[in-house]
Amino acid sequence: MKITDITFGMLRVPLKTPFKTALRTVDRVEDIVIMVHTDSGNIGYGEAPATAVITGDTHGSIVDAIRHYISPRLIGEDVANLNRLTQLIQGAMEKNTSAKAAVEIAIYDLFGQLYNAPLYKLLGGGDPVITTDITISVDYIDKMVADSMAAVERGFESLKIKVGKDIGVDIERVKAIYAAVEDRALLRLDANQGWTAKQAVYALQTLEDAGVRLELVEQPVKAHDLEGMRYVTERVHTPIMADESVFGPMEVVELIRMRAADIINIKLMKTGGISNAIRIADIAAMHGIECMIGCMLETSISVAAAVHVAVAKADVITKIDLDGPSLCLFNPVEGGVIFNESEITITDAPGLGIREIRGLEPLEA
Repeated sequence: MKITDITFGMLRVPLKTPFKTALRTVDRVEDIVIMVHTDSGNIGYGEAPATAVITGDTHGSIVDAIRHYISPRLIGEDVANLNRLTQLIQGAMEKNTSAKAAVEIAIYDLFGQLYNAPLYKLLGGGDPVITTDITISVDYIDKMVADSMAAVERGFESLKIKVGKDIGVDIERVKAIYAAVEDRALLRLDANQGWTAKQAVYALQTLEDAGVRLELVEQPVKAHDLEGMRYVTERVHTPIMADESVFGPMEVVELIRMRAADIINIKLMKTGGISNAIRIADIAAMHGIECMIGCMLETSISVAAAVHVAVAKADVITKIDLDGPSLCLFNPVEGGVIFNESEITITDAPGLGIREIRGLEPLEA
């Protein structure tokens, strides 16, 4: 099975409600989809969102990176040589992690198809059913409480609460939601780099003193501020998770060396795909550090790949934040992983199992 071509499409899917964080507001998913074609007729699918404020990737940069730098290296290569292919992708250029991730996802999809097995089995196996949290966007307190209650009624047992806009209001937001859901759901906070280190310590100590118990707090300070992250981690009881501070394996090693966080959030769009995500999980496991696996605003194409990784590395990836498909108004993908509210199930279909993507707009070569 040799690679013959890579083509592109644009996928647009409206969200059920606007997605609001301390960094941005989005009302629909707009992702680049790539299709890696082979001489056997098999097609591997990958996907990448434009997340300029986090990874630096835009739609244009994703397409150009793949078209001009990654694709020429892969044409004519054999899908069976997976390690060589991932090295070619990662070595094609610096950064551009989302572009690399889209291609790697498609290559791993083909690798599963080649050996007629779902990807997670080739990565080590595991229980093909996992449970995700759901994101509660930052908003007025009453709206966030209502959204949280609705999520609990839908069966979600973990809520990821977006904060980071205003420290005083953030504290009141969390208190109100905690009181409303009582013991029916765990709360995870995501500050999206919205606080200073001292603000984070103040907010979390205030919440702890008020009896609010949080499962974790994600990226309370700026991505580059590892000293600030360590400052917070050392001064609060609530576990601190690094997200934007950690893209690849080397950053994980440094973060662990500094003891700057308790948990690491793996996202394929940050790591550049599946190969580095696996390396991060293995490094974390060696040091007894738990991981979460998350996603950007992605559909069930690339999120499916993250699900396969989560299942295969369940010993270290203990927390799941793969709610992208649940936030979409509809699922454009036929086949593949089944997303049913909080429950995610992998089928026995080869690779990622994707049969068709509805509404895909072809992009000119």
